[in-house]
Amino acid sequence: MGKSELSTTIPLSENLPGVIANEKNSDARTVTRVNLAEAVYQQVGLSRKESAALVEQVLDEITERLIAGESVRLSSFGSFSVRHKGQRVGRNPKTGVEVPIKERRVLVFKSSNLLKARINGVPAKPDSE
Repeated sequence: MGKSELSTTIPLSENLPGVIANEKNSDARTVTRVNLAEAVYQQVGLSRKESAALVEQVLDEITERLIAGESVRLSSFGSFSVRHKGQRVGRNPKTGVEVPIKERRVLVFKSSNLLKARINGVPAKPDSE
């Protein structure tokens, strides 16, 4: 049980103006939990409360799997995993003084080939992911 696979058929498209895009800054667009819940509400037909609960459940499940050290693979989107980084010696760039950096776990996201292709406007082969 090393990997969890979650997939969705809900297209979060640009057919929902203002739902996905956060219009506070026209240059930077951020997707929030509220945006995702609203997209589920509009496209699936659940109530707003049920949509918000569904989004929370999905995010909680992903979080719990990552905390447990499992990888999470979202088909046609990418993979999340946690890597262990050992202790090492770093250097303060201003002073040059050596500083120990403690060991830690870091979250890593690797996008799928399909997502990379879509971001770059290149049609991807369906078999690529």
